[in-house]
Amino acid sequence: MKIKLIQDAAAAECITHAGTFHADEVFATVILEKVFGALSICRVNAVPDKMREGVIVYDIGQGELDHHQRGGNGTRNNGVPYAASGLVWKQYGKRLTERACDPELVWELIDRELIQGIDAVDNGVLPQTDYGVKCLNVSELIRMMNPLWNTYESFDEAFYKAVSLAETIFERVYASAVSKAEARQKVELAVQNTAGNIMVLDQYVPWQQFIFDSADPRAEEILFVVFPSARGGFNCQCVPDAPGGYGQRKSMPEKWRGLTGEELQKATGVPDAVFCHPAGFIGGAETLEGAVKMAERAAEQKN
Repeated sequence: MKIKLIQDAAAAECITHAGTFHADEVFATVILEKVFGALSICRVNAVPDKMREGVIVYDIGQGELDHHQRGGNGTRNNGVPYAASGLVWKQYGKRLTERACDPELVWELIDRELIQGIDAVDNGVLPQTDYGVKCLNVSELIRMMNPLWNTYESFDEAFYKAVSLAETIFERVYASAVSKAEARQKVELAVQNTAGNIMVLDQYVPWQQFIFDSADPRAEEILFVVFPSARGGFNCQCVPDAPGGYGQRKSMPEKWRGLTGEELQKATGVPDAVFCHPAGFIGGAETLEGAVKMAERAAEQKN
């Protein structure tokens, strides 16, 4: 990590607020460090009158990288308002993605899968539920990095540790986004090579979202995707009925669900069929040919 926390605001390259920190300015700090390299940061209670030229002020001061002014500081098309992380990502993030295989998609995936959630939490717009179990999210985890009431840790020391943790998270999200962008290219090629309703991948890649994103009309006809299983053999998985949905365009036949081994082989007529999930969204066989045959027969049958 290349940040240095200093006390002299006049010498700082970046300024943010002091005291209790949140995920939005912590991840904004990570983004700035990734873009600019080594940075001196001063955490203050108010923006000083004297600052060095070109200093970046964020999450304080009601400027272009702050969202605490009346009415906030802008909202995405989907309704998620910007916090410091989103404002910094919008202004500087594309400098980090410009060399990726699909820069715009990588930028969008990071915004969608990490930054927007942080902004939503910080602005208090995530939907509340009555469910009794609380899910520990990134924003809550960073909040927990603040000094505990019964310790003597300084806020700056805790902030530094939180930025270090956030950097690890950000780097993994970035790598994931790049891998998904590369996966989209493979999925698009597989869609182009699909003649019917069964798409075959020569290796597993994240494919669900990209089938729905594809402009190729053949993507709309795909019912099953066959790919090598991490456990050996091959899976045939149903295409969901909507992005992120739990339904399927076409489910595995009801009479197959929950069967394994010989029982499934008898029901399907596929001699190397291995399993069919009880929920009917995925099955598998020992060979590529077997998995394709399962998908073909599932597509033919009425559930």
